[in-house]
Amino acid sequence: MVNDETMMFRFGAEENRAASIIHQVCLAMEEKGYNPVNQLVGYLLSGDPAYVTSHNDARAQIRQLERDELLEELVRFYLQNKK
Repeated sequence: MVNDETMMFRFGAEENRAASIIHQVCLAMEEKGYNPVNQLVGYLLSGDPAYVTSHNDARAQIRQLERDELLEELVRFYLQNKK
């Protein structure tokens, strides 16, 4: 039997935490001279934490979240600000 209903996918409170972590990680990468967009894409595609600097504990912070949580926050932010 096939379920034709759309599934809901939500993290709720994780959105604020993910947004905060993304912001802090991007600041750390910029401070070290890295392009945060390129580095985050590399991390999200590969799962290799070496794409994220260890400066200001950014690598440990980004690993607190699953990659799907990070993607969910990025898509949510994009859609909210696309208007």
